[in-house]
Amino acid sequence: MRENQLKGKLQRGESAIGTFVKLTDAAVPELLALAGFDFFVLDTEHVAVDREQLTNIVRAADAAGITPIVRVRENNQVEILQNLDLGYAGVQVPNVDAPEEARKLVSYVKYTPCGVRGLSPSVRACGYGTSGVRDYIDMANANTMIVSHCETKACVECIDEVLKVEGLDVIFIGPMDLSQSYGVPGNPGDPEVQAAIETVTAKALAAGKAVGTVAGTPEAARQLIEKGVQYILLASDQGMILKWGKTAIGEIRG
Repeated sequence: MRENQLKGKLQRGESAIGTFVKLTDAAVPELLALAGFDFFVLDTEHVAVDREQLTNIVRAADAAGITPIVRVRENNQVEILQNLDLGYAGVQVPNVDAPEEARKLVSYVKYTPCGVRGLSPSVRACGYGTSGVRDYIDMANANTMIVSHCETKACVECIDEVLKVEGLDVIFIGPMDLSQSYGVPGNPGDPEVQAAIETVTAKALAAGKAVGTVAGTPEAARQLIEKGVQYILLASDQGMILKWGKTAIGEIRG
């Protein structure tokens, strides 16, 4: 297992720019690395990805030198285990709405004595059995990132208790899901939603946690950085292709 460059960057107080990956071609991590992205989040929550594709994508990321994070479908012990065993540098987990769910999440990611993650030295993350088991456990517990979503009104209301859970690296704010939870689906600019985002951001920063969210444009990303947000997902691979393509075709055809 390699040192997690993304985690180190956040711990130093630096910002990092990533994007959601929804395409399953292993060339995508290579292209993102060449473009200068720090990391990506493979989105298995909203995209069907099989085990072979998961493996090829993380291999490409390791070869290209970009940090691979995977967004799992749910806060489930086996799913988190199987994705991390492939060698992903961290998990991004939706619907962590209460402190007890956050504690379960940490336990699923960490090996004993910090958690209950199942141990198999034969997996890719442990070099298929070639890495020293004790060294691997220590490295994995220190380097694997935990990105916990805050995307419901329930989570916002108990964010103080969630932030007390040791082991969470990033509190990721999901504006679209928040808008649904606050009864204004598709309108993250609603004043109540924006107030919730500001509250979570301020409390997470005060608690020493990195804050993450999405940015639709470079200008939006710069504004987030100015507010102290470090973990920024700039659109998605699909979104970038679509936006550039529509702009280019519009300019050509007038």
